[in-house]
Amino acid sequence: MFGIQKTIGTWGELVLGPLLLVIGLFMLFGDKLNLPKFGFNGNAEGLARKGGWGALMIGILFALAFCPTSGVFYFGMLIPMSATATAGYLLPVVFAIATALPVLAVAWILAFSVQQMGSFYGKMQKVQKWMNLIVGVVFIIIGIYYCWIMYL
Repeated sequence: MFGIQKTIGTWGELVLGPLLLVIGLFMLFGDKLNLPKFGFNGNAEGLARKGGWGALMIGILFALAFCPTSGVFYFGMLIPMSATATAGYLLPVVFAIATALPVLAVAWILAFSVQQMGSFYGKMQKVQKWMNLIVGVVFIIIGIYYCWIMYL
């Protein structure tokens, strides 16, 4: 863990600007790229039929969709912190419950609003288009700013 933390501390600022630029460009133009599929076609029922491993894959996809940085926080900060803190064994439990609550709320909303999903999906596509544009432009601006500070 400390090796990862040291690497991020050393290279994090240098990589952050270009990474934000690439992510921003991907958010703006990613839908125009012809990227290969990675074996997941959005069919969660197919994964659910695969038993425990399918459930694990669905859980990983939900976790990455909601907050991919939570893995870095969990393994990079929380586990080392819990090893040194008094009653530190409670920290991962509290973190897991706190990060699971939004997933449970969204899953509950999806489960009980299937009949209105079509109109909601149409509205969300419009919102997603604008949010991708706004967030992509913000990422590019911040990436240019960080590149300017770090390299020029």
